[in-house]
Amino acid sequence: MGEAAQVLAALVADELSAPLAEAAKPLVREIRRRCGDDPVAAVVFYGSCLRKDTLDGVLDFYVLVDAYRPASPSRLLAGVNGLLPPNVFYLEVDTPSGRLRAKYAVISFRDLERGVGTGSLRSHLWARFCQPLRAAYVRDGAAREALVGAGVRSVLTALEWILPLLPDAGGVQRFRLAEFWQRCFRETYAAEMRAEGPDTIRELYLAAPERFDRAARAGLEELAGRGRLAWRCEGESVDLTLVAGRRRRVRWLWPLRRRLAKLVTFAAQMKSAVTFGDWLPYALWKLERHTGREIQLTPSQRRHPLLLGWPVLWRLLRERNLR
Repeated sequence: MGEAAQVLAALVADELSAPLAEAAKPLVREIRRRCGDDPVAAVVFYGSCLRKDTLDGVLDFYVLVDAYRPASPSRLLAGVNGLLPPNVFYLEVDTPSGRLRAKYAVISFRDLERGVGTGSLRSHLWARFCQPLRAAYVRDGAAREALVGAGVRSVLTALEWILPLLPDAGGVQRFRLAEFWQRCFRETYAAEMRAEGPDTIRELYLAAPERFDRAARAGLEELAGRGRLAWRCEGESVDLTLVAGRRRRVRWLWPLRRRLAKLVTFAAQMKSAVTFGDWLPYALWKLERHTGREIQLTPSQRRHPLLLGWPVLWRLLRERNLR
């Protein structure tokens, strides 16, 4: 690992080490219990509730496991997780602080390592792991090291894919790091079939601008050391020159890759309709939160959600809210 990569690794490690809110720990304990505890190497907190430092909403977690079968309630769920990771589940826990809600995605370290690489179609993985993360639970030093490595690789993957998409003049790209990150989030959300507005994209960066800029600078320096690019800063602007042909290749490949990623995302969403578990409380809560209206189900729909609850589920899928 080069010196710049070590700087980036230190940044990721510090973020992972930040303490989790005491009130959220019952969720983590229940997630570990559901996954059998022993196969769980780490539980990672990420997403909007982390950015906003709130427990009001659905908390997002990744659960890193050694293997799918010991961490799954059935062979079927383990099998589909191996084919199209991760499986996503919903959880509600009543605590002294009130009812807490969470979604947790179960993925093996092997699939995570593949997913954050430049050859993966699962851009949602490196798009998440290049953002701030918090280790809600880590089993040992090896698991922590693997998490740090995933964070570092995610930043480098984001740079390698998104930098060539930025405007250039005469082979030199001049941009601000804020432009890079916002383009990164816009492109990766589009690959997930999520049309987030400019304000949402901007707010994501503005939640930790100095952190994002530090990560990008360390990543740029690491890629420069590998001979992938040349760069220099002038005030808040970056001047970048990529190796010959890299910009042209990525600009040709990215639209194709984005279409393929959308197909993977669609398949994953349809899989979630079956594997999500007790999705009905989540679906109702999500729709009522977004619409401001109470949604009434028939007694038959409540008794047989998988058979008769599809109108509610279809609405959730159509609005891109089951994710």
